[in-house]
Amino acid sequence: MQRGWVVSPDYRAVIDALRNARMQAGISQRELARRLNKPPSFVNKSEQLERRLDVLEFIAIAEAMGLQADKLVKSVRAALPDTINL
Repeated sequence: MQRGWVVSPDYRAVIDALRNARMQAGISQRELARRLNKPPSFVNKSEQLERRLDVLEFIAIAEAMGLQADKLVKSVRAALPDTINL
């Protein structure tokens, strides 16, 4: 069951940015999970909007993909509207 705050357009932009970054880096969900020392379901459920990431997880995911989290946040922010709805 998906909750409204998990599937909001603003939150989708965050997950889309992470998924796109992962795919551009040529990293599978399974490989990302291995790098994070998490089960593959962690990445899959996050990308399928079945669980919400916190900021520490966002940073860990960015770094596991070899990205700087602050640069990834800037690309996410650019995809969001001026006013973010929680």
